[in-house]
This record gives sequence, structure tokens and C-alpha cells, in this order.
Amino acid sequence: MNPENAQRKVDGLLERGHALALLEAAFEDARSGRGRVALVTAEAGGGKTTLIDRFCEGRNGSTRLLRGACDALFTPRPLGPIHDFAGAVGSELAERLRDEAIPYQVAEALMDEIHGPVTTVLVVEDLHWADEATLDVLRLLARRIANLRVLIVLSYRDEALEARHPLRVMLGDVASGLAAVRVNLEPLSAEAVAQLADNHDVDARELHRVTGGNPFFVTEVLAAEDSSMPATVRDAVLARTSRLSSDARAVLEAVAIAPQQMELGLLEALAGARASALEECLRSGMLTVAGRAIAFRHELARLAVEESLPPDSRIELHRRALEALQAQPPDSQDLARLAHHADGAGDRTAVLRFAPEAAAQASSVGAHREAAAQYRRALSYAQSLPPEERVVLLENLSDECYLTDEADEAIHSLLTAAECYRALGDTTAEGATLRRVSQIHWCPGRVREAREIGLKAVELLERLPPGPDLARGYGNLASLASMEHDVPRFRDWVERALAVAAQIGDEETTSWLTVGADLVDAAEGVPGAMEAFERRIDAALESGRERHATGLIDGLAMSVRVCSPTELSRARLEKGLELTQRHGLELTHFYLLAYLSRLELDEGNWTTAADLAEVVLGERFSSTVPRIVALVTLALVRARRGDPDVWSALDEARALAEPTGELIRIAPVAAARAEAAWLAGDARAVAAETDAAFQLALERGAARPIGELATLRKRAGLDDGVPENPPQPYALQLSGDYAGAATAWNALSRPYDAALALADADEEEPLRQALAELQRLGARPAASIVARRLQERGVRNLPRGPRPSTRSNEAQLTIRELQVLELLAGGLRNAAIAERLFLSPRTVDHHVAAILRKLEAQNRGEAVAAAGRLGLLQDRQPAKPI
Repeated sequence: MNPENAQRKVDGLLERGHALALLEAAFEDARSGRGRVALVTAEAGGGKTTLIDRFCEGRNGSTRLLRGACDALFTPRPLGPIHDFAGAVGSELAERLRDEAIPYQVAEALMDEIHGPVTTVLVVEDLHWADEATLDVLRLLARRIANLRVLIVLSYRDEALEARHPLRVMLGDVASGLAAVRVNLEPLSAEAVAQLADNHDVDARELHRVTGGNPFFVTEVLAAEDSSMPATVRDAVLARTSRLSSDARAVLEAVAIAPQQMELGLLEALAGARASALEECLRSGMLTVAGRAIAFRHELARLAVEESLPPDSRIELHRRALEALQAQPPDSQDLARLAHHADGAGDRTAVLRFAPEAAAQASSVGAHREAAAQYRRALSYAQSLPPEERVVLLENLSDECYLTDEADEAIHSLLTAAECYRALGDTTAEGATLRRVSQIHWCPGRVREAREIGLKAVELLERLPPGPDLARGYGNLASLASMEHDVPRFRDWVERALAVAAQIGDEETTSWLTVGADLVDAAEGVPGAMEAFERRIDAALESGRERHATGLIDGLAMSVRVCSPTELSRARLEKGLELTQRHGLELTHFYLLAYLSRLELDEGNWTTAADLAEVVLGERFSSTVPRIVALVTLALVRARRGDPDVWSALDEARALAEPTGELIRIAPVAAARAEAAWLAGDARAVAAETDAAFQLALERGAARPIGELATLRKRAGLDDGVPENPPQPYALQLSGDYAGAATAWNALSRPYDAALALADADEEEPLRQALAELQRLGARPAASIVARRLQERGVRNLPRGPRPSTRSNEAQLTIRELQVLELLAGGLRNAAIAERLFLSPRTVDHHVAAILRKLEAQNRGEAVAAAGRLGLLQDRQPAKPI
């Protein structure tokens, strides 16, 4: 068998029939109006593109095919794959891409185009290289295609996703819906490799061992027709290229420096008019035609050829590519690509021109990681720049790193900028920069350093005539005081800041400071303050200042979380999440997502709360507040349900919170630990868990933590008396008005807290009401405590709670639990389920425990049998991956 026959066999989808069938089934669903998302995963060289090529073959006429791919540039171009197929879509999408290209507007334009009777297959390949803006567009699309004739096919490499890769979050979001199908391509078996190696003079068993069954690697070894067995993909590719003519190798080398593809005009500029050489490359299978461009058949082959280039040849090719691209009309220039080739050519002037422009373009569409990468690229060439020019790059890099929560780099960049300002003798700018350093230190919980640097900034600025930077320096110290709930110190710093702002007539700073003061009033429960602050949010939205509105929502959510019993509304949080996603405000998005998980917990939606908390915890942010909130939420879900592994989450939360000394971080953790101890029957531990936080709350006069902790302590038998002016509903509960407290909690949509208020009563009827509600919620530990109290009063024949046959929603299984149950029925173990649903194995363990509990089953087999009796698995295909 010759190499071309071997290639045809790979193209013939050896051992890929099941994967193709999954795609075909998803397409049939889409054609019938049930939109689907197919996630095609494999290692590099695993055959993703080959599978998708075969699936797309012949789909024309009644099917519209839109296909794009993400760039393997050093830094990807924003919305690159959308640009690839924009020409095949309506003019509105092209206009959006030419303008600001805000992701949600791009998604809307694309939705308008694919909404109709024609079935659309939208393919985006190599999503592991995607920029954040592209991920945002695809996330928005995936949420809205459930009733459309649309199949979205996304391919990516599993092994390319590090822990903090933004694609992980996007995939978790997509996989949470029933419309997702996972197509996982395994390496070829030894038998398949032997079939491919038939008629080749190679040891098939050794070939499988060396290649691990990787289809691309196998094909390259066979195509090289070399008696030796190459040890790596690179060796196999280079063995194959050695058989080409020198002109053909020159074409390969030229195409190799352009990730994704190279236009024919650019190729001619780099390799000359070598039509026969190009034809030789195409015949060999190394290159392929991609529209009006040429591309390597596989990125691994391109990398192998690029890495084999001598440094001087590589630099020369990048230099000529840069010259050719610069000669294009300015409105058609790709800034990310220009920066890529400028960097490859080592052209300092060009990098310092194009990289900052590419960064600004990326930032404008919310691709902040890509923007940061471009600023890093520029700074690597900026050592000899004058300080006043270098400092701009440093500050811009810090801004982008702050938005993606890369706190250490954001701080380092600003400290370097402060040194530049000091060298320039610009004390005002130095002080202002240190103030920003102080603000960033707060996020990872480095509160003492934040305070010290904030004071240093003020000391510098106080040496100068009063100005807006001094007012903002005072305002920063006020903000830090508010986080510690030191209201007197907060008001003192605010008064100083307002005095300076009034002296210099700075209305903008006055407005900014007033917002902070109003925020504290709203958090303190000052009458009318919450309504006034909400009107500020509305005004910002109405005037189009969406980022400002997002900041207001975030600040209000953070403040009321610790200070006030009045919760920020769900509508506000969801609006904030929409805005942060729209503008690529990744850090703020996860703050709000954490707050929403806690809101879901409070409202009794525990599985949703745990799922959202898991999403937050899946990101390794340096900011500790969202992580603490998510850990507490997850632990309380487990504790209230009686699930295992409560204390590991609470121990991590305490380790993050206590060193800060801030009530906003400490109080929620102490309250959660006290509740978990009480539910576990260890009431004596409540004092140890709450003493320090309770004393700190009393010293600071923090109304909500005082009320919450006092209630928990009283429930555990601690007699602290009634604190002065506790907020409602805690005041009712602490005074013994359990019915009134329950009514107040229910008015706030807090059913669990309402049930516990009734459980604190001594009379049988409220205890019975509490038991019924706790059983409805699935709060087994608390229900058991209440049941024992009733039994101690001589009450017998207590209800066991609703049975599966009478529960609403068929055993009250959530969508996520139904997904897990479906895979259980298919025989998958927990680890495999975790992989399919993009969850941690521990989270799947908790879902399985919840399923067993709700179905009153002792094991997985009993659960599947019970689900069958209840009809929960009807019309489902157990073996079909989600």
C-alpha cells in the first residue's frame, strides 16, 4: 500500500464510525428544530479535522455550512473564526465585525442569520486557541439554539486546557444543557494500526507502541517510507519532507511561519513563483487548499517544519511576510497577524507599533487575555524606550491583568511604572499609581499591604497642592475601611476626600466618593438608601454607561452580602452577569456568579447553587472573595443535605479569610462552620467557631453578622442576650417571635431560614411545620433534629417526607441530576461521568448521593431501577454522551 492509500484509509474514518454516527444524530436533531452543540475532542493529531471534513462533505443545498478555525498565532486575533465565515453570512455580521465587534452584538447578528427554515451547521475548530471574545459569542449562541435548526460543532484538544483556560468555563456552561453531545476520539487500536501498515515494511506492533495510535503520527511514519522508526512526530514529518525537492521545501518553510493558512499572494512574495513546487507539496499531502489560501494538513506538521528552520531563515521569512502585509490597505490589515510577524522578525519598531494597537483592539471586544499578551510582547522590546513611553505599556498591561485577575503581574507592572514616574520626578503620577497598587492588593486578601501602600500613596500626594489624586487616595483608604466594616474610619476618610474635591471643584471625584458613601448607607440599611442606589444603577444603564453600572452592581452585592439582611435582587445580579460577559469583565463576572450561587442557596435551589459554586471554584483566581463565597455555598449545600465532604471546603475558606482580618470574608465562613457543626450534632463547637468573628462584628457594629451569628449561637444553647438593634428578621427570631421571623424570612424568599425559625419554637405545631418544610427541601440533618425534638415531646407517627411516587417533577431530580442518572443508566462510573459533564469527580459523587437519597435507593442499580419505574429514563438513550 502506498502513502496515498494509507492517507485515504485515515480519511475513511478507520474506527470513527461511532463518532460520525453521533454527529449525524445531532444533525438530524438540529434539522428537526432541536438545536445541538457537538464537542469533538481528541489529542493533537487525533483526527478531529478528518472527522469533521467527512461529516461536512456534501452538505449543501438545503444545509448552510459556516466554518472557521482559531489561530495558532503567538496571540490569537479576536473573533478570528467568526471573520473566517463572515463573508458567507449577511451584511449585518460583517458590519458588526468592522465596528467595535462587541461579542453580544456579534452573537445577535449571527443569531438573526441562522434563525430560519434552513438548517445551519456552524463549525469552529481548534477552540483551545480561541480568544475570549470568540468564546463569549459561542457561549451566547449555544444558550439560544434549543429550538432552532442549528448544529454547532466545536473541536478542541483536551490536553491543551490548563487549569485556568477560559475554554473550561465556556465548556462547563455549554455542557450544562441537554443539547450538548460529546464526541471523544480515542487513539487507534493496535488492530487498526496493523490494517494501515498492511503492505508497508514496518513492524505494526512497534508502530503502534511508538505512535500510541495517534492517527496523524501513524500516517506520517508510513508516508515517510523510511526503514527506521522515528521517535517523535517531528522526526516523522521531517523524514517525509526530506523526499521533496528543494523548491517544494522552500514552499513548505514559507507556509510554516503563518499559523492557520497563507494567502497565495503572500506565499508568492515569500517563496517566489514556484507553481510546480506548490503542486508537489499538495500531491505529497503536506499542504492542502483552504479557499484562496494554502495551509498545512495538520498543525503538528507545520510546527515540525517551522521548528526545523534555521534562525536566520525564519527571521527572513517573517520579515518578508511583515513587509507584504504592511503593504496592504490599512483598513484590511490584521493587527494581531502583523504583530506576530513583527515579533518573529525581531523588528522592534514594528512590534512597538502593531502590538499595542492589536492589544487595544483585543481589549475593545473583551479579549483581555489576548490584550495582555500583546502588551507583554511590546514590553519585551521596550527596554530602551523613554520612561514616559514605557510607563503607558506597563499601565495598560496592569489594567488587562487586573481584569483577568492576574494580580501578581498587575501589581508588578504598576510598581515598575511607579519607579518610572519616580525617575521622571512625577510625584503625582507615582502616588496615583501606588494607590492603584493598593487597590489590587485587596483582591487576593493582602489587606495589610493594601493599607500600607495606600497610606504611602497618600503621604506622597499630601506633599503636593491638593488635587484629584489626593482625593482618590483618601477614597481608596475609605474603601478599605468599609471592607473591614470600620464605619467611623470610613466616614473620616470620605470627609477628607470630599473636602479636597470641593476645594478643587472636582465634580467627578465628588460624584465617585458620594457613590461610595451611598453604598455604605445602603449596606447599613439606612432607610431609602437601597432604593437610591438602585436608581443610580438604572441611571447608569439608561445613559449607556454599562461598565459603570456593572461596578455599582458588584459593589452593592459585595456590601449587602456582609452588612445587610436585604439581598440584592436576582434581576440585578443576572443583569450584572450579562454586562460582565458582554464586556469581557472576567473577574467581576466571577464575583457576581459567586453571589448568585449564594442567592440560589438562600432561596432553596441547592443543586443550582452547588453547580454555580463549582463553576467559580473551577477557576483559580487570586481574588479570594468569590472563592470564599463559593466554598461556603458548596459546603452549606452539602451540610444541609447531609452529603459528605463538608469540612474540606470550610477549612479552605477559613484559611483564605482569617489572615485578612476583614469581616466581609471572616463572618460568612464563621457562620457556615457554626451551622455545619450544629447540623452534625456538635453544638459545643459553635462557640469556638464563632467567638472571634462575633466579637469582631460587635466591635464594628456590623448588623447582619451580629444577627446571624447571635441566632446561630442561641440555637446552639449559648446565652449572649439580645444584641443591640439586630436587623430583621434576626431581631424577631432572637426575641422569640419565631412565627414572625418565619414570615419575614419567607417574604425574602428564604425557605430554609424560615423553617429553622419555626424549628426554634417549643410548640408542636410550628415544629411540625418546620419538619414538613425541611423534608420538602431535602434538608435531612435539620429535619432529623426537628423530628427528635418532636419525639422528645411524645409525638409519634411523624411523616417520613414525600415519597418518590408523589414528589413533583418525578422525584424532584434537577436537570443536572437527570443528566447524571442517564449516564448511570448507561453503565458509566463517576469518573467517566465527570469527564462527560465537565465536572469534578467530587461533584459527581455529590450528585450521585443526591440521586440515591431522592430515589430512596441503596445503590446505583436500585436508583436506575427506581428511575425506570417512575419513567425518568423514558425517551432517553442511556449510552448517548451528553
